[in-house]
Amino acid sequence: MAGKLRLYHYIPATQTEGPGLRAGLWVQGCSRHCHGCAVPETWDFEAGYEESISVLADKILSVPNLDGITIAGGEPFCQAEALAELIGKLRERSPDFSSICFSGWTLAELKELHSKGVDDLLSKTDLLIDGPYIEVLASTARPLAGSSNQEFHFLTSRLEGWKDTWGNTKNKIEIRIMPDGRITANGLLSGNIIHEVLHKHYNDKGGSKNG
Repeated sequence: MAGKLRLYHYIPATQTEGPGLRAGLWVQGCSRHCHGCAVPETWDFEAGYEESISVLADKILSVPNLDGITIAGGEPFCQAEALAELIGKLRERSPDFSSICFSGWTLAELKELHSKGVDDLLSKTDLLIDGPYIEVLASTARPLAGSSNQEFHFLTSRLEGWKDTWGNTKNKIEIRIMPDGRITANGLLSGNIIHEVLHKHYNDKGGSKNG
């Protein structure tokens, strides 16, 4: 639908999804279906919820001191036109707002689509992390990337300052306890470490895991 995005999850402010303080956006819908995907619930194009692009832009820009947005999924380039519109609205009011975007397609594959929407989103993306998640190549040695085949493409000069130092950046996670007792986690660490953190939390608190 025009002027809308279908989303899986939105975090107003996070420090685990790239340099600085960033909005985190996970779109709904993916046709890639990578084996071992951490969030297969994002595959269904009919799931999730719709959000007005204008309303979402207002929400994002209402958060103080944000440096940019990181967009994952799902497959962001399945909603390329809408995401390009969102970044455009953000930069109308905050010209230095940086954008990081993930894709299961490689940069070469995206260019070969010859899609106006895809090309528009690429033109507004400062850092593209591309390539499918490949379970046998799983690695948390680099920040943000989940498998060693994925590549970092700095498409503009906006994140050049991070380009020289990103290899030294350590992965981390953020865990949030929701008002209804659910827990959410974002970031990138090995599954064993995440399990140990959650196990310790619930043992210390005497709580129970809800999701």
